[in-house]
Amino acid sequence: MSDLTADPADVGGAEEDSVEELHQYVTFKVGGETFAAPMAPVQEIIRVPDAVRVPLAPGHLLGLANLRGHVLPIVSLRQIFSLPDVQDDELTRAVVIDLGSPMGFVVDCVTSVISIEPDQLEPSDNLSEAGRSDLISGVIKGAGEDMIMLVDFARLIERSFAEISRATGSAIGEAARQSGGEADEDGLSDETQLVSFVVENQEYAIQIASVQEIVQAPEHVIQVPDGPAALVGIMTLRNRLLPLVSLRHLFALPHRELSATDRVVVVNLNEVSVGLVMDRVSEVLRVPNELVDEMPPIMARDGESDIVAICRLGEGARLVSVIAPERLFSAAVLESISNQQENVEEQDMAGTDAGDASNADESQVVVFRLGAAEFGVPIGSVQEIVRVPEALTRVPKSPEFVEGVINLRGSVLAVIDQRRRFGLESTERSDRQRIMVYLLNGTRTGFIVDSVAEVMKIPHEAIEESPRLSAEQAKLIRRVANLQQSKRLVMMIEPEQLLEADELDALQDMAA
Repeated sequence: MSDLTADPADVGGAEEDSVEELHQYVTFKVGGETFAAPMAPVQEIIRVPDAVRVPLAPGHLLGLANLRGHVLPIVSLRQIFSLPDVQDDELTRAVVIDLGSPMGFVVDCVTSVISIEPDQLEPSDNLSEAGRSDLISGVIKGAGEDMIMLVDFARLIERSFAEISRATGSAIGEAARQSGGEADEDGLSDETQLVSFVVENQEYAIQIASVQEIVQAPEHVIQVPDGPAALVGIMTLRNRLLPLVSLRHLFALPHRELSATDRVVVVNLNEVSVGLVMDRVSEVLRVPNELVDEMPPIMARDGESDIVAICRLGEGARLVSVIAPERLFSAAVLESISNQQENVEEQDMAGTDAGDASNADESQVVVFRLGAAEFGVPIGSVQEIVRVPEALTRVPKSPEFVEGVINLRGSVLAVIDQRRRFGLESTERSDRQRIMVYLLNGTRTGFIVDSVAEVMKIPHEAIEESPRLSAEQAKLIRRVANLQQSKRLVMMIEPEQLLEADELDALQDMAA
């Protein structure tokens, strides 16, 4: 067991006699009191891992952690026992107990592993009324000066996490369904959908149909000698090699070293996948075609321009240049980039088999953040992503859960604060916040998030069933993407579960 503070000899002795193992216990302290758990369901004892908060889960759930590729709920015993929170220190541990579904219970410290005789255990039925607790199954006598209380973890889980105790079967097959592949086409034929981004404070865009995914720039890239001047290097993206090209260089803008704040937009050019490096991704836009003007021929370079159109947004105050990725490179440059990629692949063949995986084995999602937690929604469910205006208009007699409304190209859009919806602390408005727009039961609705991180493809084998922590959470977050290489947990949201049926009815009445 990891980080166990007891003498290893004590642990090894349990294997010599199966009878003795039945009466071995791990003891630990919480709030100055000593407790014990039977050894049999204890998988291991670890330092408290980093955990991401889960919305709509019980308050004593600290979050979900990644334990060697498995999603592990982390629970505070102090909160369950109604004790004040304290800061974790060098002695704080998580006791991982598996009673059908592994969970990590945070304790102040682990003290020892003990073996007791059957007559040393006093059942809770023999205790006085004042000393009874439905979470304590008995008391261990004669184990030193402290009275050691035996925690009934089965009852604790049943009482505090009823959804876990009732959970049976697996939703892995359902987790693999492709829910983001089809876009809603009703009434959208007169619009252009774009991903907008910024390079040197100038806003550009690419048609979303040309974008495979958007990822964070890597910390390290493979440097390629004698490559094209615009080639930054080659990165590894899920066991396949991706050439990175600097838009700054292509646009003759000042050079800047690659940083973690940069974003990589992956496009496919003549069967060659290329990552375009830009300063930051701004938002996903749906722009009426009447606001998109073709680039005047006089502005073209050598008869053909990289920029094919200009979008006039904000009554003309905001101009977004639409780029045609296929025009950024000549055939010779693309061939050179492809050759450089093949050379690197020949030098390092690891992962090439995985790189041939079909897109059918991946789900494309939009990842957004609320605080330090990351959430994902199928890209097909996102109508668009827009900036949060300086002020939201509060409509009299509008539903209480609606933060306000905005005018989105002539239509009134109800906006809901995602933090408030998830029971999280409110935060000040910032220019990084975005409104994610969904079509919920025929009603367009916007949800404010702290930031939109990226668009990414997640292999289905990385998606697993989420622990069932409450009825509401189980409907909203059924799956978790466990990205082991980047040590990230992305909670996958079911957009159709963001609002209850009566709330959707209230929104429809408001729209009417």
